[in-house]
Amino acid sequence: MKLYFITTKHLENKVWFREDKDFKIGMNKVALVSALMEIRVFAFTLMSNHVHFLIACGSRDEADLFITTFKNQYSRYVRHKYCIKELLRRNEVDIQEIENSNEAVERVIAYIQMNCVAANICAHPLQYPWGTGACFFTEVHQKGTPLGNLSRWGRVKLLHSRQDIPETFLLGEEGYILPESYIDIDAVEGQFSTPKRYNYFLNSSSKAKKKLSVDDAAMPSFKDQIIISAIPDLANSLFQKSSISHLSFEEQTELLKQLRYRFSCNIEQLSRTTGLSYEDVAKMLDCA
Repeated sequence: MKLYFITTKHLENKVWFREDKDFKIGMNKVALVSALMEIRVFAFTLMSNHVHFLIACGSRDEADLFITTFKNQYSRYVRHKYCIKELLRRNEVDIQEIENSNEAVERVIAYIQMNCVAANICAHPLQYPWGTGACFFTEVHQKGTPLGNLSRWGRVKLLHSRQDIPETFLLGEEGYILPESYIDIDAVEGQFSTPKRYNYFLNSSSKAKKKLSVDDAAMPSFKDQIIISAIPDLANSLFQKSSISHLSFEEQTELLKQLRYRFSCNIEQLSRTTGLSYEDVAKMLDCA
């Protein structure tokens, strides 16, 4: 078996997950695909506009099939819910084989875990639910209900799929399959040996250093999902229009200005949450 680090390219003016329900579906799709393909997942994180995985499988082609299947599974849900076609079809993927030497595996896992911290979403991976942030070196694990306790239809509704996965997988109180059900926790903790060494790699990862090197005032203060949910209400309040697509250039400019003022958004976050290009957002803010 070989280790592969999978990263999707950051979507600049779109997001994978608009609200918590989307994240929950994403979490369930990870469980579904990993079970169907019998893939060992060591760590992963679902961010608003990209995802990271560290998996073990037989070849790069198998790793490519894993991420392609995951994207296809989640895209079907997005297409049905939001009527958005091909959201992820052209989302580029980078797959790197990771040698288990020179602490490379430890650095990759720390990088994945620290994405949420670098994005200023939380202070520690333990606080981020959409991935393996709370899986390692913790004495408190979430309680769950075996999937076997659900009816057949209940499992179909949960997974948005009629395919079967192990009934021993645990459904958490928040409505998604707990990563502890299928993550190779023992292998990861054995890789680091001790909590102290694990925290050392978290604190010395490139993501941690990036956060320390950037002025917090320049970092987003609110999650993308909060901004996305606020945009229709703000557009209606300011201009009595229901969507940003219905606004004129001048109205879009004012909306961006208000979002930046109220939510401390940077240009990247404004582009992701509004669907406008980075160049258009920058131009509008220059005019503000």
